[in-house]
Formats: sequence, structure tokens, C-alpha cells
Amino acid sequence: MSEVIFREAVRADLPAIVALLADDVLGKARDHAEVDAAYEKAFADITADPRNQLIVADAGGELLGCMQLTYIPGLGRHGAERQLIESVRVRSDRRGQGLGRTMMTWAIDQARRRGCALVQLTTDKTRHDAHRFYLGLGFVASHEGMKLPL
Repeated sequence: MSEVIFREAVRADLPAIVALLADDVLGKARDHAEVDAAYEKAFADITADPRNQLIVADAGGELLGCMQLTYIPGLGRHGAERQLIESVRVRSDRRGQGLGRTMMTWAIDQARRRGCALVQLTTDKTRHDAHRFYLGLGFVASHEGMKLPL
């Protein structure tokens, strides 16, 4: 297998990213396997926003994973910026081989280089393996997250 590189997604990556999102226990219920106008708009909005990065793990042109990094300015923590990590996915046939850890380490390093004071993420309460994974990376379950579907 080729060496994995992390890079910003391009439009040609969108079908593989959408497939990664849908190839998931929770994703099957909330995402579609095909690119449609909603995905096209979201991709355009993300890539146009300098505070957002859609990152792919690429091994010789083969997409093995993805994640979205958002940089949030704030007054708290003395005006510090924070990084939010969302939509982390590793292709199902590559899970359990260390790619997720490598992706997260890379993302955290990006936050450090940018000067962020905090990295945060949310994970569904039913994702017990993900909770153990994030705790193993040093994340702390310090807050109770809430969402309001609209």
C-alpha cells in the first residue's frame, strides 16, 4: 500500500467522501450514498470558508478516510481559537489498522501549529469504541453535549 498523505479534499473526492459518511452504522440512517445537490452545496461552502478544511487520507489516489476541521474564534480562554473535529471516518476495510490514530494525531498537530488552545469533538453516545479511542488519545469527556435537530 502507498504511503498515506493528508490533504484538503477536491471536488473529485466528493463521491468517495459521501460513501465514507454513508458506510457507517449511524451514517446509514442519516446520509445518502450518492452525491446530490445538498452535498455539492455543502462541499462548496466548506471549501470556500477559510476556517474549514475537509481533509482526506489518500494512499496513492485511494481515499481511506476523511474528517472536517473547523477553527472557531472565541473570547473565552483569553481570545483563543479552538479546533473542532467532525465527520471522522475510516474506510471499513481499513479500520483497526492505526489510520484513525494517525489522522487524529495529524489534526491535533495542525491545531498546535495554528496556535489553538483547545481541540474538541463530539461523538454519539452509542459509539462506545469511539469513546475509548478518543480517551486513549488524551481527550477528556468534560462536557455534556446537546443538539437540537431542526
